[in-house]
Amino acid sequence: MAPASSWGPKGDEWTYDSDAKLWNLTRGEHSPGFTIRTTEGPADTSITLAPASSALVVVDMQNFFIHPRCNDHPTGLAAVERTMEVVTRCREVGIKIIWLNWGLTEGDLSSMPAATERSFAKNLVTPQLDNKQARNGFGSDMGEGRGRLLMAGSWNAKLYDPLLGASRTDSDIFCDKNRISGFWNGDTPLAKALAAGGYRTLLFAGVNTDQCVLGTLADAYYRGWDCVMVEDCCATKTPNGHDVTIYNTSNGYGFVIDSKSFVEGKLQ
Repeated sequence: MAPASSWGPKGDEWTYDSDAKLWNLTRGEHSPGFTIRTTEGPADTSITLAPASSALVVVDMQNFFIHPRCNDHPTGLAAVERTMEVVTRCREVGIKIIWLNWGLTEGDLSSMPAATERSFAKNLVTPQLDNKQARNGFGSDMGEGRGRLLMAGSWNAKLYDPLLGASRTDSDIFCDKNRISGFWNGDTPLAKALAAGGYRTLLFAGVNTDQCVLGTLADAYYRGWDCVMVEDCCATKTPNGHDVTIYNTSNGYGFVIDSKSFVEGKLQ
């Protein structure tokens, strides 16, 4: 039997049991760990995390990106169903739920970098006849009662209804963001929430896989957090974008699981 190897600085290390093919991310916490089978990477591999220091970060599952009044995103709607299953299991085992969404203020609009502004204003350059996916710039009126584009409090920036119904204002954490990544600096609402709660292992769900989900996950990785992508709880319309992001996460940024392996995970 080979001894477990240690990875990372003392007090913040992982261990790896090569016989069991098990990565332990609990950092020595004595409460029961939650063990999940990975779905990408080396076969028969599992991870064990500490629920009390773990959080599910659900990214941008808002009306603007998901609701049929704003977008045609069938894989996103499928990911919503799987995400609701994972949210339920998180509550059972004590993993915190964080809802991370675009929610802009007037101050954000006045300081928005040109590159970011351009990403959501493509219709100003190439007008489209279909107003469903109106992208006339942050804060623009989307019309038809949908509100100003991705402004905090607007209908289009609200959580998609099934997820809104599954959220809990008394226990979940709600974080607005003003960039593709919700973790682009140490003062974002997400960064502050993670620091205040002592969360070290982050599971990611949301849309779009290769954009806001990846942006936030990559920044978390750069800052030293454990990153776990729940692959069927993420979706994108980018051709091949989902598969490439899953591959790179498994081979570089962290670990990949799916909703089935998560729901079947064991407290031990």
